[in-house]
Amino acid sequence: MSLKEIRVKARELAKGTCRVCPVCDGRACAGEVPGMGGTGTGLSFVNNITALRAIYLNTRLIHKVHFPNTEIEILGFKLKSPLMIAPIGGIAFNLGQAMPEAAYQEAIAFGAVDAGIIAGTPDAAPMEVMEIGLAQAKALGSGLTMPFIKPWELERIKIELEMCAAAGSKVVCCDLDSVGLITLRLMGHPAYPKDAGELAKIVAAARQLGLKFLIKGVMSLQDALICQEAGVDGLVISNHGGRVLDGVPGVAQVLPAIARKLKGQIKLLVDGGIRSGVDILKMLALGADAVMVGRPFAIAAIGGGREGVTLFAETLRSQLEQAMIMTGCPEVAAANEDLLWRAE
Repeated sequence: MSLKEIRVKARELAKGTCRVCPVCDGRACAGEVPGMGGTGTGLSFVNNITALRAIYLNTRLIHKVHFPNTEIEILGFKLKSPLMIAPIGGIAFNLGQAMPEAAYQEAIAFGAVDAGIIAGTPDAAPMEVMEIGLAQAKALGSGLTMPFIKPWELERIKIELEMCAAAGSKVVCCDLDSVGLITLRLMGHPAYPKDAGELAKIVAAARQLGLKFLIKGVMSLQDALICQEAGVDGLVISNHGGRVLDGVPGVAQVLPAIARKLKGQIKLLVDGGIRSGVDILKMLALGADAVMVGRPFAIAAIGGGREGVTLFAETLRSQLEQAMIMTGCPEVAAANEDLLWRAE
C-alpha cells in the first residue's frame, strides 16, 4: 500500500464530498460546510497553509546531527514524534458516508498507536460519536487517546468528563472553537462560549476526576492568558481548520506571540495547515511543543484504514527527521527560531 493508492481509494469513497487534492489547502472546497471545506470564502482554511508556506527553514550542514531524536514526552504521553491526530467526527455527515463512524474511529485510534503517537477522539451532537471514540480508548487501554469534548452546558460537560475518566483517559481537551460549527446548530445542539469563571469550573471538574485538561481554539494572547489563569495544562492554538470563522489569520501567524509569553509554563499544541514533516519542524521552531493534523489523516483512514493511518504518520516522522538533519536540529526540544531563515 502506498500513499498514492490510499488517495485514489479515498477519492472514490468520498464521492465528491472531498476531492482529495494533491495538497489539502482549502481552495477547492471553500464554503463547503458541512463537508471538509472552510467556512464562507474559505480564507481562514487557506491562511493556515499560506502562513506556513511564508516561513522558511535555514539550511545548516556543518554539524554532527546524524540521527536526530524525534521522540517527546508531553502531558504524560511518550510519543515517537511530536504529532497527534486531530479529532474528526461525523464522517457520514461530512464525507458522504465514505466510511462507518466506528470503523473510522478504530482505524484512527489504533493506527496512531501503531505509529507510536496518539489520536484525539471526537465529540458531536449525538453522544454516540463520543461513545464510539471512548470505546476505542477503552480497548486500547493505558490512556492512549485524548478525548475532545464540545463546550456544551456545564452539566453535559461534567457527564462527558466522567465518561472519559471511566474509559481510562488521562488527558481531555475542550474544543472551544466548535461554538461556531454550523453542523451543531443544524442538529439542534449548539455549543456556547465560556467566560473565565465557567472555564475555571470546568477545569476544577476535570481535576476532581484526575484528568489533565486542555483548551483548543485559542487564537489570541488574551484568551491564552485567561486559559492559563483558569488552570489549564495546555492549549491547542487552532482556528478549527478554518471551519468556524471566515477571515482570520493562519495558526502559524498567531503562535509566536503566545509562545513568547507562555512557552514552558503550559504545553502549546497547534492544529492548522500542517501537511508535512517540514511543516512540523516550522511549528516547533515557532514555539509549539507538538502539532495536530486532521484532514490528511481522515483521507489516510478512508483510503487505507488502520494501515493507512500508520503509514502517513510514519511518513511525517521520516520527513521531520530529514528536516532536522538538514537544519542541524538534534532533538525536538532544541527546535527554536534559530532554525528559521530571516532575510538580511
